[in-house]
Amino acid sequence: MAEHTLENSKEMVKLAVEALENTKAEDIEILDISEVSSLGDYFIIASGTNRSQIQAMADKVEEALYKKGYKKKDVEGYDSAFWILQDFEDIIVHLFDKENRVFYDLERIWRDGKKVTTDEL
Repeated sequence: MAEHTLENSKEMVKLAVEALENTKAEDIEILDISEVSSLGDYFIIASGTNRSQIQAMADKVEEALYKKGYKKKDVEGYDSAFWILQDFEDIIVHLFDKENRVFYDLERIWRDGKKVTTDEL
């Protein structure tokens, strides 16, 4: 497992976002939560259109990070795929169907986090 550094977290975010873009994820948001939470440095939130796509998004994120030596700590919700949470310690990836993304509204709950783009990393 790679050591925790902010640079590693940024690399992980870029890898995850690229994997999500390659699987046609929608509405990808990156929240810098490093100043407001001890859960990690970044949240990535994205939407998919159906169960198969959302699972493919999760698979691609895990594969992209694994290839660079980053292993997931935990995953929740993969089988149902309404909301898949992938915990890579430094970053947490939230993959939703559209209905559950609106319902849980993590962007509102974590509004103290700072929205960033991959260019800003």
